[in-house]
Amino acid sequence: MRYSLIIFDWDGTLIDSASAIADCIQQAAREMGLPVPDRERASHVIGLGLHDSLRHAVPALEPHGYGQFIECYRRHFLQCEDSMQLFPGMRELLGRLKERGHLLAVATGKSRQGLERAMEIAELREHFHATRCADETHPKPHPAMLLELLEEFAIAPQDSLMIGDTSHDLEMARAAEVPAVGVCYGAHPERSLRALSPLACVPSVEELVQWLDENT
Repeated sequence: MRYSLIIFDWDGTLIDSASAIADCIQQAAREMGLPVPDRERASHVIGLGLHDSLRHAVPALEPHGYGQFIECYRRHFLQCEDSMQLFPGMRELLGRLKERGHLLAVATGKSRQGLERAMEIAELREHFHATRCADETHPKPHPAMLLELLEEFAIAPQDSLMIGDTSHDLEMARAAEVPAVGVCYGAHPERSLRALSPLACVPSVEELVQWLDENT
């Protein structure tokens, strides 16, 4: 087995949620009377830690307003969370990888509470052997989440694989010396992913399945 541990990002990689997250950021900014970020700026922060996200998406927001913004964002997000779906074919892919004997993990910018709720909705909890969230350690693109997972399973970086849809995922993987694959159907454009020289950039779950079949 080439990669004993395969680590997935959550939003925009497993779950078709990137567009909804960007919409909720824009709605929260509008509701608070802040300059509304365009779609590219709102999508760019998906996966980052809380403060980094707000500094980039709504730079006019003063730090004392972060709590209010997050509450506003969360209200909009919870209204649409139940409608977010796994990308077609993803459940089958995860089952296949687990049956082959791969260890599966999640490294996400979500909070622990948010990930637990999302995993319950998606009915994916039993597929993963471990998870790391942004409020438990250093957020992306810091390599801490990956390094902690590698330590937990006593696996060398070269024997693991990170799969994500943002440059933050690929930067995190590079810093941890973990090979990575970018998926181009999520939050960040293909050019941003290719700039970080992943092993591959795939445009669909079908091509991700094919790549994993041929390379893992």
